[in-house]
Amino acid sequence: MLEAVASYDMWIWHLFFGMDGSNNDINMLNQSPLFDSLRKDRAAPSPFEVNRHVYSFGYYLADGIYPDWTTPIKGYSTPIDKPRKTFTKFQAIARKDVERTFGVIQGRFAILKTPAHVMSVNKMRRIMCSCIVMQNMTQEDNAFALSTWEQEWLDKPENRPRRNIRRRVKDRRSREKEIRNRNIHDQLREDLTAHI
Repeated sequence: MLEAVASYDMWIWHLFFGMDGSNNDINMLNQSPLFDSLRKDRAAPSPFEVNRHVYSFGYYLADGIYPDWTTPIKGYSTPIDKPRKTFTKFQAIARKDVERTFGVIQGRFAILKTPAHVMSVNKMRRIMCSCIVMQNMTQEDNAFALSTWEQEWLDKPENRPRRNIRRRVKDRRSREKEIRNRNIHDQLREDLTAHI
C-alpha cells in the first residue's frame, strides 16, 4: 500500500510505502509517520482561522474510508443541502490532484506499469521512492521548490521543547487525543462548508 500527500502543483510532500499483506487504510494510517511530528510536538505551529474559529493543526483532504480525526477532512457521504453538496464537490475535485500526480508519474516512469507481483516489497519501495524523488526534482526545476521553513524553525533552540519524560508522555497523549477528536473534525468540516 502507498500513502501520499500531494499538492495541486504535483509536489509530493509525504510518502509512506510498505505494509504488504491484508491491511486496510485505517491500519495504514495508524502505522503511518504522517502525524508523528504532531504527536511528538516537533511540528511547526500552523494555526489558521475559518469562520471565526481558530484551529491548531493543518488539515488534509481525504476520502471516505478515513476516520473522523481532526486533520483528515472528508466530504459528506450523503450531502443533504446545497452547501454540503458544494463542499463535497470541491473536496473531491481537490483530491483529484493526488490521482493526477500519480497519473503523471506513471506516464513518466514506465517501470511503474510493470506487474508488482514479480518484485519484492523492498524493491518496489525503492523504485517508488526513486520515482517520487525524480518527480519532485522535475517540479523543482519548474520553479516549485521545497521550503526549508520548518527545518529552520526546528533549528532554533527556543523552538525545541525541553521537557522531562513524564511531561513528554503526557503531552503526547494529549496531542493524540486532540488529533483524534471527532468534534473538532465535525466543526472544521462545517466551518469549511460555510466558508465555501
